[in-house]
Amino acid sequence: MTSVLDPKTIGKPVRPRRHVRTLTGYTPDVDESGKEKWPRGEEKVWKEGTRGVDTDVTSITKSIVNHVQTSLARQAYNLDDLGAYQAAALSVRDDLIVNWNDTQLFYTKKAPKRAYYLSLEFLMGRTFDNALLNLGLKDQYREGITKLGFNMEDLLEQERDAGLGNGGLGRLAACYLDSSASQELPVWGYGLRYKYGIFQQHISPEGQQLEGPDPWLESQNPWELPRIDVNYEVRFYGTAERLEDGRAIWHGGQEVLAVAYDVMVPGCYTKNTNNLRLWESKPKRGFDLMSFNAGDYEHAVESSNSAAAITSVLYPNDHTTCMFLGKELRLKQQYFWTAASLADIVRRFKNIGKPITEFPDYVAIQLNDTHPTLAIPELMRILVDEEELPWGQAWKIVTNTVFYTNHTVLPEALEKWPVPLMENLLPRHMQIIYDINLYVFHCHTMFFLQAVERKYPGDRERLARMSLIEEGYPKQVRMAHLACIGYRKVNGVAELHSELVKTTILKDFVEFEGPSKFSNVTNGITPRRWLDQCNPELSALISKTLKVDKSVWLKNLDMLKKLLPFAEDAAFRKEWAAIKQRNKERLAHHVQTTLGLTVNTNAMFDVQIKRLHEYKRQTLNILGVIHRYLALKQMSAAERKKVNPRVVFFAGKAAPGYYIAKLTIRLIVNAARIINADPETRDLLTVYFLPDYSVSLAEVLIPSSDISQHISTAGTEASGTSNMKFCLNGGLLVGTVDGANIEIAEAVGENNVFFFGHLTPAVEDLRYQHTYHPVPVEEKCPALAKVLDAVSGGIFGDGSVYDPLLNTIRQGDYYLITEDFDSYIGALAMVDEAYLNKDEWIKKSIRTTANMGIFSSDRAILEYAESFWNIEPIKVT
Repeated sequence: MTSVLDPKTIGKPVRPRRHVRTLTGYTPDVDESGKEKWPRGEEKVWKEGTRGVDTDVTSITKSIVNHVQTSLARQAYNLDDLGAYQAAALSVRDDLIVNWNDTQLFYTKKAPKRAYYLSLEFLMGRTFDNALLNLGLKDQYREGITKLGFNMEDLLEQERDAGLGNGGLGRLAACYLDSSASQELPVWGYGLRYKYGIFQQHISPEGQQLEGPDPWLESQNPWELPRIDVNYEVRFYGTAERLEDGRAIWHGGQEVLAVAYDVMVPGCYTKNTNNLRLWESKPKRGFDLMSFNAGDYEHAVESSNSAAAITSVLYPNDHTTCMFLGKELRLKQQYFWTAASLADIVRRFKNIGKPITEFPDYVAIQLNDTHPTLAIPELMRILVDEEELPWGQAWKIVTNTVFYTNHTVLPEALEKWPVPLMENLLPRHMQIIYDINLYVFHCHTMFFLQAVERKYPGDRERLARMSLIEEGYPKQVRMAHLACIGYRKVNGVAELHSELVKTTILKDFVEFEGPSKFSNVTNGITPRRWLDQCNPELSALISKTLKVDKSVWLKNLDMLKKLLPFAEDAAFRKEWAAIKQRNKERLAHHVQTTLGLTVNTNAMFDVQIKRLHEYKRQTLNILGVIHRYLALKQMSAAERKKVNPRVVFFAGKAAPGYYIAKLTIRLIVNAARIINADPETRDLLTVYFLPDYSVSLAEVLIPSSDISQHISTAGTEASGTSNMKFCLNGGLLVGTVDGANIEIAEAVGENNVFFFGHLTPAVEDLRYQHTYHPVPVEEKCPALAKVLDAVSGGIFGDGSVYDPLLNTIRQGDYYLITEDFDSYIGALAMVDEAYLNKDEWIKKSIRTTANMGIFSSDRAILEYAESFWNIEPIKVT
C-alpha cells in the first residue's frame, strides 16, 4: 500500500522521535519460589561485567587513564589540566553512578514514602571536591592524580561553579540535598538547567556592575547525566474547554519538551546517593526547513529559540521596557519546571502499582518559596482532567501532599501574577485557581470564601485580604495565598521569622486555620562543605582533638560541644589561631592572583557577602567604612598607632534591574579606590569588592573572617545562613537582632556576638515617624550626616551620581540607616576593643564554633522528615 503524503508538510518540522524507556522503576519478577528472575541474558555474564566503586589507587588511575583515552580521545602527551580534571571527574562520576543505581533499585524494592524538593535555585558550587570527601576517596585520588603527573589543587580549580542559583535560597536547597543523602532519606530535588546561570558579574572602570552571560556549560558538565528517555510535553497558551463532569480539555497553543538531566548527590560516608533532576527546555517541533529554504531564516528557528529561552537564564529581568515579556518568561519558567516535575513524580508513583488515591501516602512535595506554587493547580489538573477524580477527592490529595516554606516577611516580595497574563499563558490553571478560590474547601458544600464569610460574617475587608485574587488593575493572583490554601503545613525558617509570618503577612490564614499548621524549621548548613571542605585544617584539628574520625562528628555536629574545655588550652588556641592565619593568607593569595592587589594579613578581616539588597544594608556597612576613614584622617600619627588595622571585604550580586543596589556597589568600589590609595590610612583600613560572588569564593572568604556582618533591618531577614557558616568557622558575628542571628546568639552566648540597632517591635513606629514626622539627618544623626555630605561632596568621584542612593536615606529612610547608625558604629568600636586581647578573642572564636552544632542542615532535614513529610531513613545495603 502506498502512503499518501501531503506536499504542504514536506520540509515542515515534525515532532522528533522520542525514545521511551521500558521497565523503568520496576523491580525484577520472581518465580514461584519467590526467587528473583534475571530479566535478560545470562545473569553470570551481567554480574561479572558489573563494576564496583574504585577504592584503591591502582584502580583509580586505570579509570582516569581509561577516560582520558576513550571519553576524551586524548593521550598523556596532549593532556592539560582541564582534560585531566574532566577525566578524573568522569572517574568519580562512575563511582557515583554505581551507588546511585544501587540506591534507586533499593528504594524501588522497598517502596518507601519519598519527598520531592522543588526549588527554582540549587546553588551547588563545585562538585569534584565535595564528591571525593563524601565518598571518602580524596586521599586516594590525590595520590593517583599525583602519579599521573598532575596536582589535585590545580584540577579542583578547573571546575566552574554550577550556574543553578544566586543566593541563600539556592544554597539552602543544596545543603538540604546533601543532608538528605547523608541522613539516608529518600529525597529528590527538582530544578532547572540554566544554560547561562544568572549572570557573570563584571565591574566597569567607573565602578558599575555589568552583567555578562555565565557560560558555565561551555566545557560541558561531567557531573550531569542526560536522560533522553525522560521527557515530557509542556503546554502554554491555547484554550481550556470545560466539560459537564467538571473536567476540562486544554488544547492548542505552544508545546515544548522538558528533557531531564540528572546530577547525583552522594551522602557522606554512606552508599545512599540521591538525585537532583534538572529540566532543559527543547522544541517539540524542530527546524523548519521549508521556511529556511524560502529565505525566512528567523521563522525557521523560531520554535527552537522560543523553547531555549525558557531555560537560558535564572530570573529574567522583568524591569525592562519590555516588562510584560520578562514577566511572561518568568511565569513560563515556573510552570515549565513544575509541570515537568509533577509529571515525573506522578509517573514514578505509578511505577509502584498503587492507586492514585494513595498518592499522599507515598509522596510529599516541598515548595521552596512561592516559585513552585503552580504545582498546586497543576496537580489538581492532573488529578481532575487526566485521572478523572472528583474535585473534592483531588483537592484532598493535594492538601495532604504539598508543604510550603515561606522565606520572607516583606509583602512586596510575595509573588503575584497579573490575571490577564495567567489567563493567556495558562488558561486551565486560571480556571482552577478561580475554582479553588470559590469552590470546595473544608467540606463539600462550602466555597472557600464562603467558609471565610461564615466564620467572620460581614468582614468584607478580610474576604478581600484572603482572596486568591487581588482586586485592582490588573487583577493579581496571590501565589503565597494559593500556597496557604493548598498546603498540608507551612513553615518559616527562623523562630522570629515564623512568628512574624503568623502575626503579619499570613495572620488571616493563621486565624482562620488555627496555628497548628504553621510552624518553624530554622535553616541549617551542611558541615561537609562549610567546614570539612572549605576549612580542612580546622576539620583535621577537630578530629584530632575529639579523637574521633570526621565521618562521625560531621554527621552528629552536636559533638562540637566537646571542644568547649579546649578554649582554656593555650596549645589548642595557638593551633586554632595559626589555622585562621593561614586561611587569611589563602584569601590574600586569591585576591593577589585575581585582582592583583595586596592584602594585609595581619589585620582584622571583616566580611559581608550577600546578594545586594537595601534591606541587607550593605549601604550601612560602606557608610560605616567611610565614617572610619574620615575619623582616621582626623587622627594624629600617634593616635593612629593605637588603631586596629582592618580589611573589609564585600561580595555579592545585584539584580540587573535593581538600580539602588547597583549604585551601592558603585559606591563601595569607588570608595575602596580612594581609601586604599591613601598613604596616611591604607595600613589601617583597606576595602575590597570581590566580583562575581560564588560558592567557591565563599569557601575562601568564610574561613578567613574574624568578623562577619549580618546587619539587615530588624524584622526583614527571614533567617540567613551565611551567618551560620561564618560562626561554624570561628568568625564572630556583628548583627542586628534579626533572623537566625537571635538563635545563634542564644546558642553561642550573647557575649560572643556584637548586637546593635532597634528591635523588630519598634520598626513600624519608626517608619511611621519618618513618613509623617521626619527629622533631618543632620539633627537625627550628625555623624551620618557628615558621611553623606562627604559622599555628596565628591570625595569618591562625582557626588551627584549617588544622589538617588543617598536620598533613600535622607527622604523616608525605610530601612532605618539613620536610626541604627550610631549604634552600629558603637558595635564596631566594641569589636575593636575586644580584638586587642587576641587570646580572649580566640577563646570567643572556639566557643562560637563549639556551640554551632544545632545549625547543621542534618538537624533541619530530619525535622522536615519527621514533622512534615513523614518519611524515614532507609539505609542502602
